Amino acid sequence: MIYKNIATVFFSLLVSLAWAQADKIIKLKPITDKGSFRTMVETDSLMAMIELKSLIPSVQYELRYASSNNFTGQRLYPKNTHVTYLRRKPALALAKVAEDLKEKGLGIKIWDAYRPYRTTVRFWELIHDERFVANPSKGSGHNKGTAVDLTLIDLKTGKELEMPTPFDDFSAAAFHGAKNIDDLRTRNRELLRTTMEKYGFVPLETEWWHYSWPGSSAYDVLDLSFKALGTVVN
Repeated sequence: MIYKNIATVFFSLLVSLAWAQADKIIKLKPITDKGSFRTMVETDSLMAMIELKSLIPSVQYELRYASSNNFTGQRLYPKNTHVTYLRRKPALALAKVAEDLKEKGLGIKIWDAYRPYRTTVRFWELIHDERFVANPSKGSGHNKGTAVDLTLIDLKTGKELEMPTPFDDFSAAAFHGAKNIDDLRTRNRELLRTTMEKYGFVPLETEWWHYSWPGSSAYDVLDLSFKALGTVVN
C-alpha cells in the first residue's frame, strides 16, 4: 500500500511537471533589426512590406489594437499607430479587391494587418487559448505580414456594412458557415468572402473578418515596430 501511494504521488508529480513544461511559451526567433530586413528585401523584393494606404488611398483604418476597443480591453500598439502593412503580393492583391469593390460603391476598413511578434506574445500572456489567439511557438500570418482583418464599408458614407458579428466576436455566429443569420448580413459576409477569394486570399472559417495569403511559410516572422518598419518599407 505504501509503495502504491508513493507511485501515485510520483506519477502525479510527473504529470504536473509535464503540464508546467507544456504551459511555457516557446518563443520563435523573429527578425528584429532593420538591417536584416533590408537585406532580405534587397535579395527578394517580394519580401517587402507595403503600407496599405500608399497603395489603396480609399482604405479606412480602425486599428483596434492601437486602442482599448478590442477583446483584451487593453491597448497593445502605440496609440499613435496610424499605419499598417502587408507583404508585396497580398498588398497588391488587396488593391485589386478594393478596385473591384469600388465598382459597387464599396470599400474596405482594416482592423489589423501586420502585427509585431511581441504583440502575439502579449496576446498569449493575456488569453492563453489557441481558440482565440496564436501560440507564440508557431507565430501567425499577422506576424509575417500575410494576414488581414477587415470589413466592408459604403464609400459614400464611410459606414460599415452590417455583418453577422462585430470584429473579434468569438461566438459561433462569426463562422462563415453560421446559420440563422439574416439575409442582409449573410450577403455582405459572402460578398467579402467571394471578392477576397477571387484575388487569392484564403478565409479563416471561424472568423468572417480574417483572411490569409497562401504560402506564408515562405515568409519570416517579424518583430519590427511600426516606426522601425516605416523607415525601411518599399
